[in-house]
Amino acid sequence: MKEKEPKIKGNVFDIKILRRLFSFTQPYLLQFYFLLFLTIVAALLGPVRPYLISQAINNYVVTANFDGLQKMVILLLGILIVNGLVQYLQTYLAGWLGQHIIKDIRSRLYSHLLKFRLQFFDKTPIGRLVTRNVSDIETLSDFNDVFASTIGDFLQIFFILGFMFWMDWKLTLFSLSMIPFLLISTYVFKEKIKVSFNEVRTAVANLNTFVQEHITGMNIVQIFNSEEREFKKFQAINEEHKRANLKSVLYYSVYMPIADVIAAVGTGLLLWFGAREAFGRPAEMEQIGGVLIAFIMYIAMFFRPIRMIADRFNNLQMAIVSSERIFKLLDDKEPLQDSGIAQPDTFKGSVKFDHVWFAYNDEEYVLKDISFDVKPGQTVAFVGATGAGKSSVINLLSRFYEINKGEISVDGIDIKHYDVNSLRAHISVVMQDVFLFSDTIYNNITLFNKNISREKVIEAAEMVGARKFIERLPGGFDYNVMERGATLSVGQRQLISFVRSMVYDPKIIVLDEATSSIDTETEELVQGAMEKLMKGRTALVIAHRLSTIQKADKIIVLDKGRIEETGTHEELLLQRGLYYQLNAMQHKIFA
Repeated sequence: MKEKEPKIKGNVFDIKILRRLFSFTQPYLLQFYFLLFLTIVAALLGPVRPYLISQAINNYVVTANFDGLQKMVILLLGILIVNGLVQYLQTYLAGWLGQHIIKDIRSRLYSHLLKFRLQFFDKTPIGRLVTRNVSDIETLSDFNDVFASTIGDFLQIFFILGFMFWMDWKLTLFSLSMIPFLLISTYVFKEKIKVSFNEVRTAVANLNTFVQEHITGMNIVQIFNSEEREFKKFQAINEEHKRANLKSVLYYSVYMPIADVIAAVGTGLLLWFGAREAFGRPAEMEQIGGVLIAFIMYIAMFFRPIRMIADRFNNLQMAIVSSERIFKLLDDKEPLQDSGIAQPDTFKGSVKFDHVWFAYNDEEYVLKDISFDVKPGQTVAFVGATGAGKSSVINLLSRFYEINKGEISVDGIDIKHYDVNSLRAHISVVMQDVFLFSDTIYNNITLFNKNISREKVIEAAEMVGARKFIERLPGGFDYNVMERGATLSVGQRQLISFVRSMVYDPKIIVLDEATSSIDTETEELVQGAMEKLMKGRTALVIAHRLSTIQKADKIIVLDKGRIEETGTHEELLLQRGLYYQLNAMQHKIFA
């Protein structure tokens, strides 16, 4: 799916955006002001050199004053050394400041994303978020350097004009006769490259989205022998990316020679006019030579920043657009998880759903008027056909999603009043599709929680029956499972998730179809681990295989988002209703 990107508005000096960007310089104000100082000094030192060269020619070369010339050369050499040092400090400090600000923005954005509800990630392409966190923020990395350089270019133009008018105002006005042509060509280039950069950003976002999705789903691509078709789709997106970049290459290749030609014509006109003036005033011939040389240097210096400003303006535009996207995401408070203040020291583990209604989209309710009670230490199972709403119950309990109507309470307190972190610290969820990060088994179990000791991890692994297979792996608990745990079987990943839940010692354990994707032999091992995990805890269990939940204290049968039946295994069989039918159907399947 292609990502629609906002068009570049061209407002480089968007005060609102710039103010927010510069708010990130607050921790580095000393460095920022020093950078501005260096920029001013660098802008002034450049135009000083041609003036000193003209003075050297007119006052010492023409008069054959070698001592005076020697002093002037030493002065020029000193200015060059100082200028080089200033440029070094300016470049390094701009890069240093940019990287620190980028780090702060990236940290704030990622921290903000961590607080979003899962519903936001359901609706937002992952590639778009990758673009925001990587590409868009990377676009800002040179902002300080580009911004400082742009200011430096404007200042240098100002200082150059000052020196030129001071030295010869007539020659200055004639020298500037080609400026309108350069400004027109620069404006056309700026507008063309602006559109081109916008197309490049859109192409990058589309490429990120496609590559991320298809690498993640590579097994589906290969299972259905779709490599060639997907490669053709990739080629089309890649071609679009190339075409967008070639446009900018074309505009640069046209603009730069035109700008050089205009500058060369300006220099030629300057020489012609200066020579004519000199021939008309023979007495001042000696003084005009140094001025002409200085003006030739000034023209070269004058045209260069104008060309650079056009390019830098587009970089600034891209930075402003990227900033708008990033700030829009940072300002999006709607998907943020509301957090209460309740942080009780102890949890008993009672759960109550009171007339709960829930819809993922608008009013297409997947749960309709759900009410049930779970006492501390009880095991309650949820059964029903696919889409009946079983997993939704779990997502709501942990506040991954917010309910539309009704109330969910834990230990008699509405879960909206709990601090989210405190609530989730006492609820552990074991999903059907276990996600493991590309890291060691130990880190996947502890999730880098320093409060969990290695001894506790080994003890928990022993308890759920996972220690043996873990210690057989190369490196044992330090074995790297690779991305998503691809080097482990489904059953092994499931056992690791049980260990992870066990070390966090939750009061409420949720098992979402934990045995639906594993073989019978592994199921017996996992079933034993489940029983140990649920012992002494409130447990909510979702299972397709009804044989795994026959010992549950209560079984709730869901159908199309409503509770149809409630009771124990024996009671529900006697009712000969939906549960009875599901049980009979599974006996036929597994017979």
